[in-house]
Amino acid sequence: MENLTADARFEQLGLSLPPAPAPLGVYKPCLVDGKYLYLSGHGPVRDDKSLIIGRIGEDMNQEEGKLAARQVGLTMLSTIKSNLGSLNKVKRVIKVLGMVNCTPDFEKHPFVINGCSELFAEVWGTENGIGVRSAVGFGSLPDNIPVEVEALFELY
Repeated sequence: MENLTADARFEQLGLSLPPAPAPLGVYKPCLVDGKYLYLSGHGPVRDDKSLIIGRIGEDMNQEEGKLAARQVGLTMLSTIKSNLGSLNKVKRVIKVLGMVNCTPDFEKHPFVINGCSELFAEVWGTENGIGVRSAVGFGSLPDNIPVEVEALFELY
């Protein structure tokens, strides 16, 4: 899969993209500035537009949290595709910030955010799909979503 385009790699994964979310506040979901694409924080939107809800360590375990983070990644890919037309326009992932809605004793934030990071590595390859990253815990997130992720990408 290393010589395939990002769109072709995504096609081979056999995954579906949820609808790109509309902003629920005063912000832009994405912004292109020169060769950079900034994505606002995204949550885990399902194909039926509903959100995955719950707090990790209370309502769901770390594996379920990781799957929620993967769904956030799919939601972000949907925003990219709907705004830029193709995943191929992204050269590489520069930075990912993963926020985990969890109990105070939960310590596996990086494991959870790997759900999103692993998806990006599958789509853009390990060289371009893995950037710098932070994974941090929060006492709450909007609408009680388990994971929110924002990212910065370099464009071709």
